[in-house]
Amino acid sequence: MKVILRTCSALVALAVAMQSTLSVAEAATATVTTQPSPGADVLPYFNDPSQDPSLSTAQLLTALRKKVKYVFVIFHENRSFDSQYGTFPGANGLYSDGQNPRSAANTTGFTQTYTDSTGATVSVQPFLIGPSQNATAIDSVDHSHTGLAAKIDVVNNVAQMDKFAYDEYNRFASKGGSANIAEGKQFARLVMSHVDCNTVPLYWQWASHFALFDNIFATEDTPSSPNAIAMIAGQAGETQWVEHGNTGTTVTVGTNTGTLNPPPMYNDPQPFWGSQFDTTTTNKQPAGTNESYSNSNISANLTFASLPLTFMGRNATTLTAQDLAPATDLADVKDDVPFITANNSNQVNWAWYQEGYDLEATDTTSTASHASFISHHQGPQYFGYVANNPTQTPHLKGLTDFFSDISNNNLPSGGGVFYLRGGYTNIAGLKTPIQNANYPNTAGLTTAEITKVQNAYLGDDDHPAYSDNQISEALAARTINAVASNPTLWAQSAIVITYDESDGFYDHVAPRVLSYGPDMLPLSRGIRIPLMVISPYARTHVVSHVEGDHNAVIQTINAIFNLPALASLPDEAAALVQGMNAKFNGPNGFVQQYLGPRDINSAISGNLLSAFDPRRLVGLSAPLPASLAIVPTSVVNTLPTYSGKGCSAIGITPEDQRQGLTNTVPAGFNTLPSTLPAYN
Repeated sequence: MKVILRTCSALVALAVAMQSTLSVAEAATATVTTQPSPGADVLPYFNDPSQDPSLSTAQLLTALRKKVKYVFVIFHENRSFDSQYGTFPGANGLYSDGQNPRSAANTTGFTQTYTDSTGATVSVQPFLIGPSQNATAIDSVDHSHTGLAAKIDVVNNVAQMDKFAYDEYNRFASKGGSANIAEGKQFARLVMSHVDCNTVPLYWQWASHFALFDNIFATEDTPSSPNAIAMIAGQAGETQWVEHGNTGTTVTVGTNTGTLNPPPMYNDPQPFWGSQFDTTTTNKQPAGTNESYSNSNISANLTFASLPLTFMGRNATTLTAQDLAPATDLADVKDDVPFITANNSNQVNWAWYQEGYDLEATDTTSTASHASFISHHQGPQYFGYVANNPTQTPHLKGLTDFFSDISNNNLPSGGGVFYLRGGYTNIAGLKTPIQNANYPNTAGLTTAEITKVQNAYLGDDDHPAYSDNQISEALAARTINAVASNPTLWAQSAIVITYDESDGFYDHVAPRVLSYGPDMLPLSRGIRIPLMVISPYARTHVVSHVEGDHNAVIQTINAIFNLPALASLPDEAAALVQGMNAKFNGPNGFVQQYLGPRDINSAISGNLLSAFDPRRLVGLSAPLPASLAIVPTSVVNTLPTYSGKGCSAIGITPEDQRQGLTNTVPAGFNTLPSTLPAYN
């Protein structure tokens, strides 16, 4: 079953009046399809989308704004959609378009090839890993900007999605030597692997109970920092590039001299604020103690618009006046600030909670260690008008602060937007589960090897190489439980779970190429990522196929809180026009129409409103109960989750099993080729 949400022309006036994220008419709003075989847990709450009441977008928004006051964004790291949900029934995955089976021959990039050191052509296809391969903890693949560009393999502005295994093999084998060749072979396999509900049962259960999106991409074809910035800005500095060029500024502070990385960001430089070049002496931003702060790895101060700026609402002029260096921090939002003030929207409460930012439960003294803090994941810290403004820095907090604020009812009573990120360790004290002690060593892992793996995978932001899937699920569950266990809070909430980028794992859906960077490599978009929406007003057991990226989250926040679109602000709008100048053209004269935010609903950039059930919003159906979201504490704190039998525990049959397909794990495959190289 499918339905396209329709709108009326009344939205034209609404969009013009409030400069919202919504287009004149949402003719391109998401197609919503149902997942197959709703189980007894969701069947009582299931509403057929084809029976939606006839509502205009304006009516839908009015109802949504009355219901939802709190938006929580659980912002994880580095998984492609196919690597987590490639066999989720009803989604556009590895073996189905969501409605009908699809053959390998008709799946883009399904068979990847490379030439090995002997000259032989090697083929790799997607395969399932799970408890037998200790799949909750795996090594990270290549997600550098150049590596990602190689993997998606853009030809004539169309991504071929066919060089994932090729890139992984050659980044090691090109160094020569048997050890490097063996490691390259393992990574060429690892990049094509995927998991299912036996490895990530909580994610799959929420995806079944609520609304899963299968056409959302990383905003930028880059690693983490640019997409952490894009989560709140809809871009990684394209506006600043257009206005000031791509030349870095050389700075010297004490004995340190370096050239600041100019926008647009396409690598992982550290925020300027908190770095060795930041001369702040009072309330200086923290630096992650396990992060790389070389003199050549520091970002320039970011000065383009973001949600923290529009969150100021009618108080924007007053609040930005408190900036400690307005001439530089506000240089590129001089027209934006009065525009936001004149828009007269309410100020929106917000916070960015990130593990290790301040004193955490895992710290052993009364002084914050910042040992778990991953500063290049801290999006707001890159912006001077946040990090260098005493009225704004209180919005940046640690992860323990979130749970304290919830338990002490310290969240603002008027609602707001709250981001949550994990880090290098987890405040719950969980350890990665070793489900098969005879893998990858058939003779049995030694105590030292088990200890090495468990010490290496303590993180909870889902990033391969240091985080564990189920420890990360547990953080999401603790967060959702904290919200859903508070009836007042649950009744006013929407929770988004999504990711910054793919880590470079294979995905078969080609991202739309929207822009190229100064290096002439694809800049936007990146590989498809998971996203779901959990709310008492969500649809249940559906998949939305709306196309978008992190701008979709921004558009939805704009819609709920009646904020002007970033792309509608004067400075950003002017830069978008200026970016179409021939001097910014990409390869072969590609005109750059999207060098800036794109949080205005359009055919190429949708919002998340399709996640919400109109019947629930207008009171024709009861809100979904919190029990659909809550995971028992005993389950959250016991790993492996459901003893490694998650699919049967949650009652979902993956698509490959539904089709009777045979899975073959390559002989001698090692999920940890860097962590345990002896078994390559």
